[in-house]
Amino acid sequence: MSARNWAPNTVWNNPIHFLAFGFGSGAVPFAPGTAGTLVGVIFCVILSPLTTSLYLLVTSVLFLVGIVICHITSQDLGVHDHSGIVWDEIVGYLLTLSVVPVTPTNLIVGFFLFRLFDILKPWPISWLDRRISGGFGIMLDDILAGLVAMAVLYGIHLI
Repeated sequence: MSARNWAPNTVWNNPIHFLAFGFGSGAVPFAPGTAGTLVGVIFCVILSPLTTSLYLLVTSVLFLVGIVICHITSQDLGVHDHSGIVWDEIVGYLLTLSVVPVTPTNLIVGFFLFRLFDILKPWPISWLDRRISGGFGIMLDDILAGLVAMAVLYGIHLI
């Protein structure tokens, strides 16, 4: 396996790595970003009873935590934005669903929209992804993908 696809043993015995790897979901051998986003779906359902303000506050705290844990894990592994680091997918997906009701349809459409924009990384996401490193850089591209997906999902919701 390439350096970007292997899951280190520290995922299971280092709590920071375990969190950065999305509670272990990023350790799957194929499509770790998709697996991490599925954890985001679970988080979204759990947080759905919160008011929008509180939901965004929790999402913001998870973003700040993500900057730290993704930076530490990336440094420890010696790989910038290791494919198994999926905390950023969890937070990006939460942002996608932040302004629409949490319904089965919105969960599914939001999932596909977020994955689409996270994978394609349209400009300016791709530009920023190449230029900003560290934990903030790891988190930023998924936050931007989440914002774009949120805007599209909100537009669909208005129709």
